[in-house]
Amino acid sequence: QVHLVESGGGLVQAGGSLRLSCAASGIIVSISAMAWYRQAPGKQRELVAAITSGGSTSYTDSVKGRFTISRDSAKNTLYLQMNSLKPDDAAVYYCNYYIVPTNYWGQGTQVTVSS
Repeated sequence: QVHLVESGGGLVQAGGSLRLSCAASGIIVSISAMAWYRQAPGKQRELVAAITSGGSTSYTDSVKGRFTISRDSAKNTLYLQMNSLKPDDAAVYYCNYYIVPTNYWGQGTQVTVSS
């Protein structure tokens, strides 16, 4: 059974940094395609960053150069390093693992950015 638990959210001033973690069980993070999504109030959930099983990464344009997705095989954990945070980055951030036909989600972690 797949279980994803996010942590690391919080309140940060604009320009600050946070690192989100997604501890996984039931899968091997280092060989899995995974992603980070976010959802702000009144908006649709959007893909922020993804990593393939082979380690290739991709980012939505608004976070390129500021966010980095990575993983730690020893801890079986996915990360999202977020630098130069902006108020528009405020949202609930979700860890995602997709294997046909099922999407697995964590409970989310709130990121709040003060201007």
